[in-house]
Amino acid sequence: MKVTSIIENTSSKGLHVEHGLSLYIETERGERVLFDMGLSGMFARNAEMLGLSISDVDVAVVSHGHYDHGGGLRTFLTENGKANVYVHRDAFQPHYSLRESGLRFIGIEEEWSRFERLVFCDGRRDINPHMTLFADVHGDCCYPTGNRLLFGPMQTEPDDFRHEQSLLIEEEGKLVLFAGCAHRGIVNILRRAEEVAGKAPTHVFAGMHLVKSGLSESEEERFVESLASELMRYEGIMFYTMHCTGEPQYRRLKSLMGTQIEYLACGDSVEV
Repeated sequence: MKVTSIIENTSSKGLHVEHGLSLYIETERGERVLFDMGLSGMFARNAEMLGLSISDVDVAVVSHGHYDHGGGLRTFLTENGKANVYVHRDAFQPHYSLRESGLRFIGIEEEWSRFERLVFCDGRRDINPHMTLFADVHGDCCYPTGNRLLFGPMQTEPDDFRHEQSLLIEEEGKLVLFAGCAHRGIVNILRRAEEVAGKAPTHVFAGMHLVKSGLSESEEERFVESLASELMRYEGIMFYTMHCTGEPQYRRLKSLMGTQIEYLACGDSVEV
């Protein structure tokens, strides 16, 4: 399986960047999967520069209802005429972020929910015998404190991220987990993945939403250390992180986890 980042916050390859995420997945079975679509249509321009065809994508997934993951939906459906797009049924509800200027809408336009080829999910959804989507993640282990700034569907209601879903792909003895921002906490998502699959993943690709923590420097350091300790309990898992993890937070994780974690910037590819 080959995983290529076609939109991310940073790039060492000279590609267009934006605050968003889009991963292009090529399986050994010849399937092409698009996981998230970034903030705009920029993912498609980068894909072309990398020699990857959006029109050839067989399956698309929107991980949750924030604009930096589903903002490119219209572009995808324009450039691809065949793939179903799997999205949680609550993803098109209003979502907001608290900024210095007040609440800002960060959802996906509700009118887009009427696009053809959208498949609405709730809980677990088997796309095919080796691809599974799941939501319903519970637990509060290393729960991202940056979530305190996120609200929805009511402006006065903290977001519970019921609209967030993750993807499992299994092939050739490997179980690969894809999580967009891991708002429910990457450790809690991992635990849910184990329940769904009956075993732990071998590889994880995920933002971990460690930005805008609101913690003091010492508090944040302790939080990241606790997260690293929990992740290293999974000795057999290789982690690739990106986007909302934050570069300083990644560097701290890297110092603690060593070769068990790497950063996947825009244009980078990994074969698992």
